[in-house]
Amino acid sequence: FGRHVRHHEGHHGARCPRLGAARTHRLRCPADARLRPAGLLLPAGPSGKRGRVPNSQMESTNLRALDVVVCLKSVPDPRCVGAITFDARTLTIKKEAVPRVISPLDKNALEEALRIREQRGGSVRVASMGSPGAAGNLREALALGADEVLFLSDAACAGADTLATARALAALIRYAGRFDLIFCGARSFYGSTGQVGAQLAELLGIAHISHVSHLEFIAEETVSSKSRRENGYALVEGQLPLLASVVKEINNPRGMSLPGIVAARSKPLRSLSCADLDLAADEVGLAGSATRMIRVFAPLAARQGQMLGGAPLDAVPALVAELRRRGALPMLGTGAGGER
Repeated sequence: FGRHVRHHEGHHGARCPRLGAARTHRLRCPADARLRPAGLLLPAGPSGKRGRVPNSQMESTNLRALDVVVCLKSVPDPRCVGAITFDARTLTIKKEAVPRVISPLDKNALEEALRIREQRGGSVRVASMGSPGAAGNLREALALGADEVLFLSDAACAGADTLATARALAALIRYAGRFDLIFCGARSFYGSTGQVGAQLAELLGIAHISHVSHLEFIAEETVSSKSRRENGYALVEGQLPLLASVVKEINNPRGMSLPGIVAARSKPLRSLSCADLDLAADEVGLAGSATRMIRVFAPLAARQGQMLGGAPLDAVPALVAELRRRGALPMLGTGAGGER
């Protein structure tokens, strides 16, 4: 589904050039995602200038409530990473003795969902897959403000790669019913592949915006976002429903409050199995994974050190000659003035 779209990039802290100066690229992206400067352009007035709909005007209108889903992962506490060990026989990480926390960027995803609910109303549901030990972190999500948790905890899901994980999360979200927005962290602390968000959006057939550091509504069904790039950012506009994977710059997650902890006791945490979601055994876990761990090893850095003695003016020509002998430097030609 390649198509021409506007791709507009700027640098951090700099004002973006006008859209007319943007380059056009052929990108593979869903048809309802637009890469263009954020903001809703209004028709030109008598002066010929265009304006944008201010956020205050958007917030004052009677917009429909939204159903938001947050994909959340329970991971080993990054502060205890030194206690994680590896089982060379099963090629798995042994993390049972390490305290578990919500993956840091997933907390940012939950915070963004809660802020949207505060602005628009609606619901925030958490979708998660993991072992029974993750239940405590899911209760924390309820205490932070989520309305409900859908938790796929099934032994058949063990050993899942990113594709099998995305397939399980897609089944959870379909089971939940209607959704307008899906948030997830751009990557998890545990795996850090950054693949699940894009795979999940593809399986659900919706648009995906990655590495989002800012998101706002510019119309009832349209969002504008700032998507981080290596050398700056892209301003991306998309239509609901869509999935956004977020980075830490998007917000500062809130902490738990005593009223929130008390309220979490009466909120549903629904544990589901693969049978509840009509997932076959060969669709999840190791059996449903497209990739396998076949070998884990620590690379050996075999280096040889050679010391060149003498004064610097004598050592430099010797160093250059040795580097050329080993093919690390090209052999340059010589002229009347000697070696160049």
